[in-house]
Amino acid sequence: MSKKPRPEIWDRLIHFLDLDKDGLRRLVMRSIVDCLEFTVGDLHQAVCRHLSVSRRVIASMIGYICSRLGLLHVNKPSYRQPTIYVLKEQYLEMARSALDATAQAGAG
Repeated sequence: MSKKPRPEIWDRLIHFLDLDKDGLRRLVMRSIVDCLEFTVGDLHQAVCRHLSVSRRVIASMIGYICSRLGLLHVNKPSYRQPTIYVLKEQYLEMARSALDATAQAGAG
């Protein structure tokens, strides 16, 4: 049984993407949707194929998406292994829809 996405999360996600000035937020969200499961290093590599940003910027954005938007599940297998982030299944379609909606709004 999966939880139903909450409308306030949609609003926060749209606001987060609307504040995107340089394409980084959209690129990070698109990479998260494409990967579904990742570490900070994985996401940094994916983003750096398109934009030059520091690992710290990516880690900060992941933290924001995890804590303020609530889209990610955090898995820390052991203190020696990197933290694994997983896009919660109930938010996958919401994230895709938000990316599509903000892309269309930006094109108009």
